[in-house]
Amino acid sequence: MKRKSFLLLSIVIAISLVLSSCSAGASSGQPKVRVASEAAYPPFEMVDEKTKELTGFDIELMKAIGEKAGFQVEFQNTPFDSVLAGMATCQFDAAISAITITEERAQKMSFSDSYIDAGQIVTVRTDNTTINGPEDLKGKRIGVQLSTTGEIEAKKIEGATVKPYDTIDLAFLDLQNGQVDGVVADNPTTVTYVSRFKDKIKTVGAPFTDEHYGIAVCKKNTELLTKINTALAALEKDGTMQKLQDKWLSEAQ
Repeated sequence: MKRKSFLLLSIVIAISLVLSSCSAGASSGQPKVRVASEAAYPPFEMVDEKTKELTGFDIELMKAIGEKAGFQVEFQNTPFDSVLAGMATCQFDAAISAITITEERAQKMSFSDSYIDAGQIVTVRTDNTTINGPEDLKGKRIGVQLSTTGEIEAKKIEGATVKPYDTIDLAFLDLQNGQVDGVVADNPTTVTYVSRFKDKIKTVGAPFTDEHYGIAVCKKNTELLTKINTALAALEKDGTMQKLQDKWLSEAQ
């Protein structure tokens, strides 16, 4: 009798699991898009300390794009140089990670329409009075993030010793500790860090490059690129983009 009861219970559980699985699949009914992002570049992407979930301007923007375009976003948190390498080989479907559109990158991946304008800016310690812009970094030690346009621009400075870091927070930390003389990084993210440590570091001069962020897309997937661009235009029109800028980028404006 116990064997029959156990068998009956097993059948009921199995049926319940199947029905539950079918229900979950039917409720989503949307394709998944694997999106790479380095969650260490506030205010664009970071890990929420309380929820341990990814958050930031780029993260919320990509979720909004997914809702408009009809796909589920599956974020992959990975180092920035791996983001670029992965996109070049279509390891990911797309990437959003404060990525500046450049000719070299555009040869390896497609880019959406630009959604943010940003430029490189110099940061120094608050007690520094001799460095007032990139022209004063000649022969100096410059901290940058690996594989970024900040690294590219810093390497153009005559006689400078460029020290690349895996994440930009480490560059700002070494700046505070006197290990580098200045940091070159994107203006919006720099402003975020300076606001946190305003008694220790400051920006000098104005942004000295003109850069535009885009969402990277696997070159093979022209359909996804079209969906993303259509969604971006819709989010700009309905005011969502402005709301995100007000929420995340107010300090940098």
